[in-house]
Amino acid sequence: MKCPYCGEIDNKVIDSRLSKDASVIRRRRECIVCSRRFTTYEHIEEIPIMIIKKDGRREVFNRDKVRSGLKKACQKRNISINVIEEFIDDLERDLRETGEKEIPASFLGEKIMTMLHDLDDVAYVRFASVYREFKDVNDFVSELKTLLSNQKSEDGA
Repeated sequence: MKCPYCGEIDNKVIDSRLSKDASVIRRRRECIVCSRRFTTYEHIEEIPIMIIKKDGRREVFNRDKVRSGLKKACQKRNISINVIEEFIDDLERDLRETGEKEIPASFLGEKIMTMLHDLDDVAYVRFASVYREFKDVNDFVSELKTLLSNQKSEDGA
């Protein structure tokens, strides 16, 4: 590691600590040449997840886009931003655990809808209306009927 003060690469690690979530290591270093101390952070370099869009284009998975869609779906619902952030963390972890570098947008959308279904029915229907491109009220009614029949079968089971 190059010293930010004198530019030499000879230094020693004085202290190492894990971050709260154990995803980053903070290292306190001392330059052998100028004796000044500095801090470095070490983290895993993650390969970006590519999303294959309907038209074949590829985009890097964007947490901000997912967050924006979820905030719209969860608007005026009793769902905190912390829950949304946990939702996105879980989603990204699930996508990484597939081991795939490229994931179809349809898989991503269905994954979000499945997770939203467990979180909040209204947010689920709102998201579904955009994701599935509902054309009219009949599409809404059909989705609601499916949702209600699934709830009845879960309650009766």
